[in-house]
Amino acid sequence: MTAPAMTSPLGDADKAATGAALNRVLADLIDLSLVGKQAHWTLVGRGFRSLHLQLDEVVDAVRIHADDVAERAVTIGVTPDGRAKTVAAESALPEHPTGWAQDTDVIDYFVSALGTAIGRLREAIAETEKHDVVSQDLLIGITAALEKHLWMFQAER
Repeated sequence: MTAPAMTSPLGDADKAATGAALNRVLADLIDLSLVGKQAHWTLVGRGFRSLHLQLDEVVDAVRIHADDVAERAVTIGVTPDGRAKTVAAESALPEHPTGWAQDTDVIDYFVSALGTAIGRLREAIAETEKHDVVSQDLLIGITAALEKHLWMFQAER
């Protein structure tokens, strides 16, 4: 069975550039949601309760953002790729340590991981500026939301 071709409001070059940017962001967001849950499950320390809840908030928000990014890709005629293999290969986030996660280490990790994701989002914003301002607008909103989470983790240091 052949999948239907999705039409795009963008020209081929704009579609390719925007799609590549969206898929890079998608990999980071999916990875961020996964490590957020991993940290949530393995968290220990005096700040356990509040950080445990904070991680759920981050995971919930990032999953919504990932879905928005994937659906935007589909809207412009690009296949989103959120497969585990792709996420593992394409995510720029630092690897989350295994084992129990001390609360202070989790805070440091998320400051780093969010900083990395935000940096890549800002690159994608610059890349999409001349190709698709609608996708750029979506990425700007996601960046603002992640920067707020970054601020909150930084405030816990």
